[in-house]
Amino acid sequence: MRNPLLQRLAPRTLRGRLSLVALTTAALLMTILTVVFNTVVRHHLRAQADDELRARAAAIATTVDTGGRTVRVLEASDDGLLDSNVWIYAGSTTVEQPPSPAPEIGRAAGLLAARADGKCTTVEGDRPVRLCARPVTHGRLAATVVTALDLSPYRSSADLLLLGSLALDAVMLACTYALTRLAVGRALRPVRAMSDQAIQWSAVESERRFGTVAQPAELARLGASLDSLLDRIRAVLRHERRLTGELSHELRTPLSRIVAELDWWRSRPRSQAETLAVHRRVTEAAESMRTICDTLLGDAREEARHDAATAPGTAEVLPVLRRLAAHQEDPARSMIVVTAADDRLEAGVSPALLERIVGPLLANALRYARSGVTVHVVHVGHTRPGHPLPGPGPARPAGPAVVHAVSAVRIDVTDDGPGVPEAFLGQLFQPGRRADPYDGHGGAGLGLPLARRLARSAGGEVHHDPAHTAGARFTVTLPAG
Repeated sequence: MRNPLLQRLAPRTLRGRLSLVALTTAALLMTILTVVFNTVVRHHLRAQADDELRARAAAIATTVDTGGRTVRVLEASDDGLLDSNVWIYAGSTTVEQPPSPAPEIGRAAGLLAARADGKCTTVEGDRPVRLCARPVTHGRLAATVVTALDLSPYRSSADLLLLGSLALDAVMLACTYALTRLAVGRALRPVRAMSDQAIQWSAVESERRFGTVAQPAELARLGASLDSLLDRIRAVLRHERRLTGELSHELRTPLSRIVAELDWWRSRPRSQAETLAVHRRVTEAAESMRTICDTLLGDAREEARHDAATAPGTAEVLPVLRRLAAHQEDPARSMIVVTAADDRLEAGVSPALLERIVGPLLANALRYARSGVTVHVVHVGHTRPGHPLPGPGPARPAGPAVVHAVSAVRIDVTDDGPGVPEAFLGQLFQPGRRADPYDGHGGAGLGLPLARRLARSAGGEVHHDPAHTAGARFTVTLPAG
């Protein structure tokens, strides 16, 4: 469980946290380096002291005569050597020693002479003293020379180096923290600018995006992610606006009908039959409103569930159409026959999007067919820029000049029902419009507009063929896969 005090003391900004991490890392590294450096220095100074002691012991050993019956010290050119902390032992007997040595130092010198192994030792006291022994082996008798050296100057040098390294560490840590804050601040400046831009921009109205030009790799990746997020937000908001607009547009007519019926009913006393007729017409309008809401909200849910359906892809047309036909077919009323000029035709849309485009056309054909529905798929070509291949039907308005041919897949959905009244052809693809709202068939008049909108979003088109008089024929043209 985290300490609340540490949570309050912890930096709240990314800049402060990164600076603290850099400072902690640098402090740990410098502590290790300082300990290692001063340990090495202390060992080096002690090695220097041992070398000096051994050199002095070697010089004293040249004045010790062990060739006679007793060990004796010859006169040297510098008699001061014997007065500077030097002990000479013949076995365990002291031959020479400094005047008035400290008792603990004398005992340590005696122990080194008794061991006669040439080792060194340190005596800690008021002033640290280092002692080294040197056996004398050039005569018949055994002798040992022990020299002593005050370590205070060496340790003072080591302590001074330690203080210097600590001061240098403090300066380096301060510089590291300041430079880290400066570097992190400069590195995060583009992120702060991107945040300010995102706040100022409108996700729906603005076309501006961060882009990836002249940006470091990390910021370019962040900019691309934010651009994608802004695009998705814009698409969602645009979808919500469209859904709200469609709902308000489609609900206006039945709602106006309900208001008109109620105003007519309240204008004067009505008979029971007239009241029941008003109730019936209000109920029908309310049912129409519910159907419209269910259709539009169902379409919105399908779009949210199949966001990937509008992504580029390919679909094998025949398997998708046969699966869709098997799902919608009603054996008690009509049969669906799916045929194709080529069993391997592919459309340049995802299978889910293909189902959502053809599904409303197939459902509409089944609703009005007397005996059966025919779905025929063929590979065709059309030109761009210009209008897509319309299939059967009247001449289309002239488009731009032809540039090149583009292959496409055409799907004809034909039924043998009553067909589309000629007077209704102009309103066929308008949302909420039905040729005869009281024909006994369900529907809100939104299937055909939705199919056309989805087909156009994939670069295709949905048309009605008025030349086909024995029922109705709708043609879907999609890019070939």
